[in-house]
Amino acid sequence: MASCKDVLELARGEIGYCESPAGSNKTKYGIWFGLNGQPWCMMFLQWLFHQADAAALLPVKTASCGTMMRAAQAAGLWVTGGYRPGDLVIYDFPGGAATDHCGIVETAEAETLTAIEGNTAEGNDANGGMVMRRSRSLRLVAGAVRPRYEEEEEETVVRYAHLSDIPAKFRPVIEALMNAGVIQGDGSDPAGNGDVIDLSHDQVRLLVFAYRGGAFDARLKAAGLEPAVK
Repeated sequence: MASCKDVLELARGEIGYCESPAGSNKTKYGIWFGLNGQPWCMMFLQWLFHQADAAALLPVKTASCGTMMRAAQAAGLWVTGGYRPGDLVIYDFPGGAATDHCGIVETAEAETLTAIEGNTAEGNDANGGMVMRRSRSLRLVAGAVRPRYEEEEEETVVRYAHLSDIPAKFRPVIEALMNAGVIQGDGSDPAGNGDVIDLSHDQVRLLVFAYRGGAFDARLKAAGLEPAVK
């Protein structure tokens, strides 16, 4: 199960992504969800948790903010104050529906919070076509879903010196990144992938999450390898 830090790191890596063409609501998140061409703020959050192997932390798979709110309330995951990083905030903007938009909280203050949101832009809060970091008044917040993340405890850092040391479920991705030149070792095995790479477990997880999101596709294609996002 993923930690809050895992999901937020993945969200930060998506900042700047835009739907294409503009105004179409067509995104990789919509393709993955199966509703491409539809408003995608909630699909963005669902995609993040899927990429982080954390979909089970959400009470329902949905593209609807209202459905997510009701499912969270029924599951005991709904909060209306004391917001903290990793909460999935749902907004109620003036003049719209009761649940207009959503994002994942990065920081919270006494009167405002900052969240990473899909399908937003300056001048178009709830259908702007970009992934952005937005700061908003708590007066606009209807409440938030609080997933039961994996506890983050102080512990000895696990490190992997060689490709062969990395857990089998992550090893093919790290090997592909080595073959593409994204990860470079110390040169001790010029004929293969036996170099010392010295990656921590957290670094391996973040590299895998970024790979699944297509962050290294250009490098993979340039090396004649299959991209992660088809």
